[in-house]
Amino acid sequence: MTTISTRATGSWTSASALPEAVTWYGQHDNAVPLSTTGALLVAGGADSAGAAVGQAAVRDATAGTWVPVGALNTPRRLHTLTVLANGKVLATGGTSGASRGAPALATTELYDPATRAWTPSGSMAGPRAGHSAVRLADGKVLVAGGTTVRSAQSTKALHTAELYDPVAGTWSAAGDMTEGRAGHTAVPLAGGAVLVCGGTAPVGSADDPSLAFCELYDSGTKKWAPTGSLRAPRSHHQATRLSDTEVLVTGGTALGAPGGGPFDPFSQRTAELYDLTSGTWSPATDMPSGRALHRALPFGEHGVLVIGGAADDKDEAGYRSAVLYDADADAWSPVAGLAEGRWAFAAAPLPGGKVLVTGGTARTGTAAADPDLPELTASTEIFTAGGAS
Repeated sequence: MTTISTRATGSWTSASALPEAVTWYGQHDNAVPLSTTGALLVAGGADSAGAAVGQAAVRDATAGTWVPVGALNTPRRLHTLTVLANGKVLATGGTSGASRGAPALATTELYDPATRAWTPSGSMAGPRAGHSAVRLADGKVLVAGGTTVRSAQSTKALHTAELYDPVAGTWSAAGDMTEGRAGHTAVPLAGGAVLVCGGTAPVGSADDPSLAFCELYDSGTKKWAPTGSLRAPRSHHQATRLSDTEVLVTGGTALGAPGGGPFDPFSQRTAELYDLTSGTWSPATDMPSGRALHRALPFGEHGVLVIGGAADDKDEAGYRSAVLYDADADAWSPVAGLAEGRWAFAAAPLPGGKVLVTGGTARTGTAAADPDLPELTASTEIFTAGGAS
């Protein structure tokens, strides 16, 4: 595995743009790898009007270009994409509407890299959007939480969870979470455990409170149990697996954003470390600058690359900055910044210790040329670390 020095500055280079500009606001709708050669898939997301799109595109690893492939059967945003053991990709739920109260979807579909087409793959027991999805060691996919419509004006958080069996192509109940949540992160760990943390609980207002409590799923018993709570409530954060028993959580919407409690202008800089053995969180060194709606990827032997983001999704220009975390030293160092700032974008590792980012939101509100229309980007950039060995 490539070892990265935290003194590395690296560089970003422009690459082939997406066929159309798209933004992804979910935690589990990110670009997914189709092979170890650098082929990637993006699907769904939202356009500049906030409407769900059905587009899908594959990055050709040889040519380095994005190629449109078969569209989703149903346009989706706030959905999930999960690579299965057989190489196919499962898309679940989401919503096809642009408004906050748009109905969620229960339908799912499968992408086959051989045919470059999507086929329906049954429905979950109930509709959900903004949920989590992770592949377990036995090949099944655990889907948990999310939101569904409570009434014409509001949504409710779900505490239900389901398992997808790719061999049988069927869904079954996985045991309910202790509490409902949406927009949370989910990370598989040792012994069949899955850590779920943060997110929001809709309360019927325009802004939802962030959550601090966390839960563990036991794949053997199909039961959930509370575990240590985050030191601060977080939403629009990122959780990155460092090892079989360690997780790094970074950033999130600042406390004191509507519904978030007492204002803390430095809260977006904080990071936390979870230890599965003790079930507790401890503070990590603060990031050089705060951010939410960013992406964070494992990088090198024991590091995390944190990219882009914004303070909020209103009246903002996307951040260009990127920082590298060294878990062994508990230290951050800046690396080269993006050519185009963005948040709610897709990011994925490439062979050779590189990272690709594409799409996302560049500006909204007063920061945009048209305050009523968010500016999206179709551009793609690739990071190469200086000092790699």
